[in-house]
Amino acid sequence: QVQLVESGGGLVQAGGSLRLSCAASGRTISTYNVGWFRQAPGKEREFVAAIGWTNGRTYYADSVKGRVTISRDNAKSTVYLQMNSLNPEDTAVYYCAARNGWVVPTTASAYAYWGQGAQVTVSS
Repeated sequence: QVQLVESGGGLVQAGGSLRLSCAASGRTISTYNVGWFRQAPGKEREFVAAIGWTNGRTYYADSVKGRVTISRDNAKSTVYLQMNSLNPEDTAVYYCAARNGWVVPTTASAYAYWGQGAQVTVSS
C-alpha cells in the first residue's frame, strides 16, 4: 500500500501563498487518484481538490476555484497543492488522500489512504 506525507504547511498572512506537497512512498503515486481535503476546528472534513491518474484531470471545490492548483509529478511520486490569495477562512489542517480506480472522488469516505495532515494558518 501507499504511505502519504504532507509538508509545506505553516503560517501566512492573508493574501499570501503556500504550496503543500504530498509525497508517496511504498508504491508510486502514478496509478492513484489523489485528493486534498481540509478540516477546520469544529467543522467536517471538506473537499478541496483532486487529480486523476489516467489523464491528470483536475477537480476543485467552488470555494477555492481560481485560487488553488493541484498538480502531480509522477517521477517524484508527489502531488502538490498551490494555494494563492489565502484568507483566514482557509485556516485548517490539510490532508492528502489516495485511492486506486477509474473514478476520482470528491468525498473523503471514498479514499483509502491518508496522510497525517499539515497545518495551514492564515492570519488577518
